[in-house]
Amino acid sequence: MAAVVSLKTSKPLLFQSKLLCFSLFYFFSSLFLALYTTLSNTKCLFRSSPFDPIQYSLFSYPSSYGEHKYAIPTLRSSCDSPVYFSDYAAVSQEIQDLCRNSTALGSRTLNYMQRNAQSFGGNFSTQKRFSFFDHPRDGAEIPCGFFQGIPITFHDRAIMDRCDRVVVVSAIFGDHDKIRQPRGLGAKTLDSVCFFMFVDEVTLDRLDYHNLISRKVKEPKVGVWRIVKVASEKLYESAAMNGVIFKYLVHRLFPNSKYSIWIDAKLQLVIDPLLLVHSLVIQEDADMAISKHPFFLHTMEEAMATARWKKWWDVDGLKSQMETYCENGLEPWSPNKPYPSDVPDTALIIRKHSMATNLFSCLVFNELEAFNPRDQLAFAYVRDHMNPTLKMNMFDVEVFEQVAIEYRHNLKQGGPSVPKGPKINRASFDLFVNKTCSKCEQYLLKMWGESHD
Repeated sequence: MAAVVSLKTSKPLLFQSKLLCFSLFYFFSSLFLALYTTLSNTKCLFRSSPFDPIQYSLFSYPSSYGEHKYAIPTLRSSCDSPVYFSDYAAVSQEIQDLCRNSTALGSRTLNYMQRNAQSFGGNFSTQKRFSFFDHPRDGAEIPCGFFQGIPITFHDRAIMDRCDRVVVVSAIFGDHDKIRQPRGLGAKTLDSVCFFMFVDEVTLDRLDYHNLISRKVKEPKVGVWRIVKVASEKLYESAAMNGVIFKYLVHRLFPNSKYSIWIDAKLQLVIDPLLLVHSLVIQEDADMAISKHPFFLHTMEEAMATARWKKWWDVDGLKSQMETYCENGLEPWSPNKPYPSDVPDTALIIRKHSMATNLFSCLVFNELEAFNPRDQLAFAYVRDHMNPTLKMNMFDVEVFEQVAIEYRHNLKQGGPSVPKGPKINRASFDLFVNKTCSKCEQYLLKMWGESHD
């Protein structure tokens, strides 16, 4: 009987060892800290279900191509406006339903000007371009590129026309970047989303050199990306300006698509495109979603940085552009504006192909052809002066850094040589040396006053 009582009152063997208890405590504490650290890096993004079906191993690159070289780390740890993703299956079904009902995107459409011109965009004067900002309801024609056609084969155009839901678009000219496969795609995403990569002859040569494509194939693909060759010598001398065509005229290149995502080739998507469209555009009832710039609020700050860091060679042209906008009503950012910033990061643009979004894209493209391909400089002026008003979701930089990984441009050369552009003499980097004679004097005074409040 005593032996039985002894067994009932003795401690379980698990707790008889202090070392074992300490080890278990250390293990669970470490596990908690590890999970906290992992989740805290992505607290800008919340999924209703972390078990959505994901496709892996979309494509394997040869080691010589170096898809993942030179990634740029991000260290931001805060997030003021986190993004919530709905259930993947529900999102996929909702977008399909919206795409079938074209009236959900707005009944008004744009009529595009058709004629022959000496440039792809028509090269309109300043006042002529500005006259299209207030779009009348009678359906007047607006200029939106394509005055010299687009050097893409009829076969490729036919395939592009068949993309009638969501399209993801990117472009590489001059072999300036590497093709990167999206990550985190849902199991049914490729049934609803088209991926198109536009490239020039130089980039095509590099892909062929690394055995990523064969020129004998009529519809070349690299992973999910459908590769489309563009005869860029028939467009602009500037590779950056050629990229602008595919960045801002997506609605004309894919006339039947209802939503689009532009992604610079330096980025790699790590969130399913359907989730991005749904969370950042549809749920926000927005025409367009784009990230705020990580540093600048005012257009003039971006213009000065463009000159200072020689991001564009014609600094006198930058000054003329800013003075043109100041003379015609450009104002610095203030809390009175309905947008949190005047400067975006345009590496990722998510659009609903509504009338307002398409008009904005056309107007921005016209400004870029008139001045330079630095689209952040024309962004706020067009947005603030166009009619109808654009419903824009400018989300936090921290969100941008969680949905895409940024890589450096190509640094290592190999294979066929890449032709170099002409050597250009740059102007002085001081945009406004004599500020009292500048048309932007009032802008600068307001900007500095706002900055020092």
